[in-house]
Amino acid sequence: MDDQMLAARLHGTGDLRVAQEPVPVPREGESLVRVTAVGICGSDLHWYSEGGIGDARLTRPLVVGHEAGGVVASGPRAGQRVAIDPAVPCGHCELCLAGHRNLCPTVGFLGHGATDGALRELVAWPDHLLHPVPDALSAADVAMLEPLGVAIHAHDLGHQRAGATVVVVGCGPIGLCLLQVARAAGATTVLAVDPLPHRAEAALRLGADAVLPHEPAAFAAALAERTSGRGVDVAFEAVGSDAAVGLAIEAAMPGARVVLAGIPDVDSTTFTASTARRKGLTIALVRRMKEVYPRATALVERGTVDVRSMVSHTFGLAETEKAFQVAHARTGLKVVVAPTDDV
Repeated sequence: MDDQMLAARLHGTGDLRVAQEPVPVPREGESLVRVTAVGICGSDLHWYSEGGIGDARLTRPLVVGHEAGGVVASGPRAGQRVAIDPAVPCGHCELCLAGHRNLCPTVGFLGHGATDGALRELVAWPDHLLHPVPDALSAADVAMLEPLGVAIHAHDLGHQRAGATVVVVGCGPIGLCLLQVARAAGATTVLAVDPLPHRAEAALRLGADAVLPHEPAAFAAALAERTSGRGVDVAFEAVGSDAAVGLAIEAAMPGARVVLAGIPDVDSTTFTASTARRKGLTIALVRRMKEVYPRATALVERGTVDVRSMVSHTFGLAETEKAFQVAHARTGLKVVVAPTDDV
């Protein structure tokens, strides 16, 4: 194996460079993985267009990308196709021991802070975070397991009951996964909201009963018609804007749960407190995901959730800059970069 590889490294806002770098050396308990597909996430776009995400800022050139899969390149698992769980919790703090690995205060994360991400040909990663995947899943399917995992975690936070009425505000990849998970979990009505026509079409194709208008007055009227004035049992927001949060709160019936999965461009979220208070809403915020890769894999393998049709663009590693531009324009659904062939 060569001692050099290609990597796409973000040097500053909009400054993404693909260059040769040394191949990482696995430490004890790690394997070297040849990366076959990386999905570009909304959080990656924050890094690219804003130089950070929330209160985390770019302090050094960083390889981003955390929705990834590949093939183990060496060692006893060589040749095994795997999904890469991007979060490395400590495993022994109070939160980890309580089952909240996603809330570990010292978690390391692929493509965040001091940890370089997956937009490179090879990654060294802990063995216990490399999940085997069946051959029926394509390389892009495997990369899509991470956003599906976030959607599963968000759905868990919604405490949806069988027969429930649900709205999903925002039909990017996570929103599209969410509406499919909600339907699979027994929702009898799944409503969607997205102003982009191609996303609205995808929502209908993937199981939404209707796409409601996003203008507040028209939304309220359409919601009342669809729910007989009752509202929904669970509202999921997957945009990151105050307007989207407002629609989710408007849609929720009294006593409902509102789950906020979107990440705002500015580090704040504002909504009308009186509406949420008078309805007695429970508002939950999504922090990545817990141990959900086996569930995500099973849902895709069985065809319960369709992630393949969400991949609208695929680029090689040398075209990573173009891939980010396409993803930022939001003209498609999921943009995937393929650093190496799926061997």
